[in-house]
Amino acid sequence: MKAIGFTESLPITDEHSLFTFTTEQPKPEARDLLVKVEAVSINPVDTKVRKKAASQDQLEKPRILGFDAVGTVVSVGDQVTLFKEGDTVFYAGDISRSGSNAEYQLVDERIVGHKPSQLSAAEAAVLPLTALTAWEALFDRLAIKPGDGAGKTILIIGGAGGVGSIAIQLAKQVGKFNVIATASRPETSQWVTELGADQVANHHNLVESVRALGIEHVDYIFNTADTYGHWDAMVELIKPQGAIVGIVESSQPVDLSQLQFKSVAFHWEVMFTRSLYKTEDMIQQHHILEQIKSLADQGTIRSTLTETLTGLDAETLKIAHQKSESGKMMGKLAVVY
Repeated sequence: MKAIGFTESLPITDEHSLFTFTTEQPKPEARDLLVKVEAVSINPVDTKVRKKAASQDQLEKPRILGFDAVGTVVSVGDQVTLFKEGDTVFYAGDISRSGSNAEYQLVDERIVGHKPSQLSAAEAAVLPLTALTAWEALFDRLAIKPGDGAGKTILIIGGAGGVGSIAIQLAKQVGKFNVIATASRPETSQWVTELGADQVANHHNLVESVRALGIEHVDYIFNTADTYGHWDAMVELIKPQGAIVGIVESSQPVDLSQLQFKSVAFHWEVMFTRSLYKTEDMIQQHHILEQIKSLADQGTIRSTLTETLTGLDAETLKIAHQKSESGKMMGKLAVVY
């Protein structure tokens, strides 16, 4: 089968940063599905892995990137019970396995959902990783129940990005929160408002911007950006006995004791935890994706697709990586094969 991969951690502008190659089509075993991939999405994790996985030594064989995917099940392992051949599915994959930048991919059925029938392949492909991250952050890590947010406020830092764009919708439509989302440009402010944010703050002067909205403290903070970069502002803005969840590593150490006297909880959310460690509740990601499918098909949440590229080839994926690395992405980008 055809695949796109890398063996060296190189700048995306380098000719060999990503390349096309041929490899053997995998065969499903146990709970695996073999999926013929039709569309994928690009996430910051794609570029981070490309930059770091071969920074010391060249890989012996190419690593295939790609996490978000939509495709059709073409064969199944002997222990599969949730899907059958011919099903159209979407998923965010497993960071420890070969990715979706290939014609075919193996994926464990416990982290797969049925594709929303009301969305195109591109519209659906941009949802799994960000929706799983947002859902787990809100409803697993922060332990919020649907409707719990009524009368409470959540601050979403990085509202126009991939995770922020779906987190706004889930916090508003499912959590029923008053949502403050950060944005710093007219187009991103309009985007987060269209997605359901009640108020918009500027992350460049976060404390002053939130206080200017007439809000002294917020009940929850969902930070989708560098943890260190917003740490002092989060410490200042979080309400006593509130909670913060972060999804991006900290560029420098932070002082957790700053949260002590407010009795504030800090949580990490990594969407790959369940599949990487094969946790007992790994199948929860299947259930979450099925709920995302229902919400999308009902029109309760919308796809965060803002751009589509075409072609399973290295040059197309290089363009996608460059756009992701720009730091100016609004919503998500899909590549249709």
